[in-house]
Amino acid sequence: MRSILIPILLAPLLTAAEKPQTPKQPWSEYRVHDVSRPHPEKVTGGACVTTPAPSDAVVLFDGSGTDALTVDWPIQDGSLVANGKDTRSKEEFASCQVHLEWRIPAGRKVKDQVGGNSGVFLMDRYEVQVQESHTNVTYADGQAAALYGQTPPLLNASLPQGEWQSYDIIFTAPVYGDKGMEEPARVTVIHNGVVVQDNTEIYGGTVFRRIAKYSAKHPEKAPLRLQWHKDPIEYRNIWVRPLD
Repeated sequence: MRSILIPILLAPLLTAAEKPQTPKQPWSEYRVHDVSRPHPEKVTGGACVTTPAPSDAVVLFDGSGTDALTVDWPIQDGSLVANGKDTRSKEEFASCQVHLEWRIPAGRKVKDQVGGNSGVFLMDRYEVQVQESHTNVTYADGQAAALYGQTPPLLNASLPQGEWQSYDIIFTAPVYGDKGMEEPARVTVIHNGVVVQDNTEIYGGTVFRRIAKYSAKHPEKAPLRLQWHKDPIEYRNIWVRPLD
């Protein structure tokens, strides 16, 4: 009996590093969501960049309505508020330039991945993380501007909770041929005017606690998706310029 009870009693005392581990990433020396992975250096002086939609852009949200989206998230003071389930663009895109601005409500309790979590999914499958990362600490490949579960940002350009933040994203879609994926997707992310992903390779579709990989087949175009993660993240000024 003694040999059975001791492991059970000790189990709650295990640290995060001692819990069942996720697989090691083939492209880095770390595991997926590795809590020991170093966090990017914080950089100050960045600011939300509010850029009006160019004439050739597809406007997904300008404060006046949600006709371009599949789910009618509520609009509050000109902002789109995440609610209920993910929303997607009705139009589909491949390689593209994306601009959007987001905010986590001031005073909202945030801890790790809870309270300030959402994401921008390119082609409905490759996620740039939205997260409170000015003071909140989470695993490096899950903080703001990370390619979720894959690559942390080069720098942490997050602004204080309650302030508007901007993402400018240049996305190059993967190239597929008769034998599957021939060239991986790549992405550049500018967070509050600071380059934090620089033509970074995307290793596959976003997954949780698993190694990303490309599917055998891939659509030529797919929607842009905004994630509902049970947190009322606010969005504004969302537009996309197709680059194909």
